[in-house]
Amino acid sequence: MTGEELVRLDALVRALQGQGAEALAYGVSRLFPHLSTRRCDAADVLEEPYAAIESCDLHLLDASTHCIRVTSDPVEANAILIASREAA
Repeated sequence: MTGEELVRLDALVRALQGQGAEALAYGVSRLFPHLSTRRCDAADVLEEPYAAIESCDLHLLDASTHCIRVTSDPVEANAILIASREAA
């Protein structure tokens, strides 16, 4: 992800505080149609999130090889993981 994309992502996260995982997933898909978006339960992710709202965490993913991995390096990020903390 570029620096400009990270600024846009940070603004989206701030704007959607209190809106929930569905709103974040929709916003990410509209703002970054070129990035793959994945979803899971927050309990399935051990790494620290890139950002968080009340109901979910947002992680940057490197999906450039066979094995997808969480990355803290935005330059490597080419996908986004939304890890929900909402009750099922």
